Amino acid sequence: MHSLTDVEVQALTLRAEDIRESIIKMLVEAGSGHTAGPLGMADVFTALYFRILNHNPRHPTWAQRDRLILSNGHIAPVLYATMAHAGYFSVSELKTLRKFGSRLQGHPHRESLPGLETSSGPLGCGLSQAIGMALMDKLENHKPDRYFYCCMGDGELDEGQNWESFLLLNKYNLTKVIPIIDRNTIQIDGYTEEILPLESLKDKFESFNFHVIEIDGHNFRDIVRATGAAKSSMDKPTVIIAHTIPGKGVTSFEGDYRWHGKVPSTEEGRKALKQLRSMNGKINLGEL
Repeated sequence: MHSLTDVEVQALTLRAEDIRESIIKMLVEAGSGHTAGPLGMADVFTALYFRILNHNPRHPTWAQRDRLILSNGHIAPVLYATMAHAGYFSVSELKTLRKFGSRLQGHPHRESLPGLETSSGPLGCGLSQAIGMALMDKLENHKPDRYFYCCMGDGELDEGQNWESFLLLNKYNLTKVIPIIDRNTIQIDGYTEEILPLESLKDKFESFNFHVIEIDGHNFRDIVRATGAAKSSMDKPTVIIAHTIPGKGVTSFEGDYRWHGKVPSTEEGRKALKQLRSMNGKINLGEL
């Protein structure tokens, strides 16, 4: 995977800002949900769907596709928005988020929407699911190679099942499983280091015998380079720690744990869209 050109970085940047706009719109329309995490992970998901993943929106059940497992299901708005912009379904459907009968529930339901690999809600389960998929691939000697990217929150590392999963991942040297930790340092009740300290997170993973790559989760070159390095590692699995800013792109949301589990009002949404669009040089302020 060659390094990104300036033009490619700019294209991904604009795409990520479009996805952030969609996140704001859908959350305002829903009136409930999570804001900080989805905005913070927009760059990682943009890189995954528009650069890294081997997938086909026109054939979402294509057998050779890479798998993306969302463990912290509450950041579903970024998954839905990215999938819509990638062509899995219409962007207009995003405004049905959390409504009765919608395919876009507050936490992903695998059977509701083509392209969803797992149902998620209870935290700490995604890595176990990714490991199960990869073990089956290994047992079946699946060819050609495919990868299992597991996006996880740092707050959900409070769940002991994750650490059991990391032990198992290392035991079977499942290098095709690539955990990506959203290290935004917040969870619903406050800041991670006040609730249950995780640092030094890098040292913990290294003690479990992992390659550890720490990146700026808003730097597309970092994201692409890290996943490329993880795919090249054969001697032991890799964990990517993506340092992100919760609420990224909207100054009044950034770094504030209180935005973990609440949504903008209509007026807050208008201000957020105005800021995002001014960054992109856009004039039209849209529907809000």
